[in-house]
Amino acid sequence: MNDGDLNRLQQTLGFSFRNPGILEQAFTHSSYVNEHKHARHNERLEYLGDAVLELAVSEYLFHRFPNLPEGELTLIRASVVCEPSLHEISRELKFGDYVLLGRGEELGGGRERPALLADVFEAFIGALYLDQGYPAVVRFLERHLFPKINRQYRLDAKSRLQQMLQQADLGNPVYRLVEEQGSGPGKRFVCEVLVGGKPSGSGVGRTKKEAEQKAAEEALERLGYGR
Repeated sequence: MNDGDLNRLQQTLGFSFRNPGILEQAFTHSSYVNEHKHARHNERLEYLGDAVLELAVSEYLFHRFPNLPEGELTLIRASVVCEPSLHEISRELKFGDYVLLGRGEELGGGRERPALLADVFEAFIGALYLDQGYPAVVRFLERHLFPKINRQYRLDAKSRLQQMLQQADLGNPVYRLVEEQGSGPGKRFVCEVLVGGKPSGSGVGRTKKEAEQKAAEEALERLGYGR
């Protein structure tokens, strides 16, 4: 990778590396090192990037979905940091154009191979972390990965309401059961949600959870957060 390629890549990424050499290493496949003994491959950076990426995604999901249990968060994280997901981002960023490959890997189509490009993405995350720290990694993911999570996993009404209230520094919503109507299969629950101690929405459902979701939906509308 020449200086022009490095500069073009940094412009594409929106980051100017203090150590351009570590950026080049992130894009250096082991097959290239076999033919150029002076080079260093990206496998150690990939190892580090995998851990940093998992932490950043875990932290984002923890705050983005405040009502989801650990098991569901783990499943979402696994779908986000998997090979197909990382390959898609690498392809969108044209990482394949910059990868340094050995001749055999090049002829074998390595530049388009999903596993290779997913590994390069992780190696880049590792390089960015070492060069500019964790906040830079988060900024990069906010542009290229987190929006995909938002589109794929829409928050339920209770999660949206809690997030909006936290952003507005209004505390957490409080749900309470107001009434139980009927019995047996036809039983209904009436719940309301309080914001700042004041009733802000109510809902009826066949379960308390369903009634709380409907109460949250009404509160979102009343507070101007509906969508």
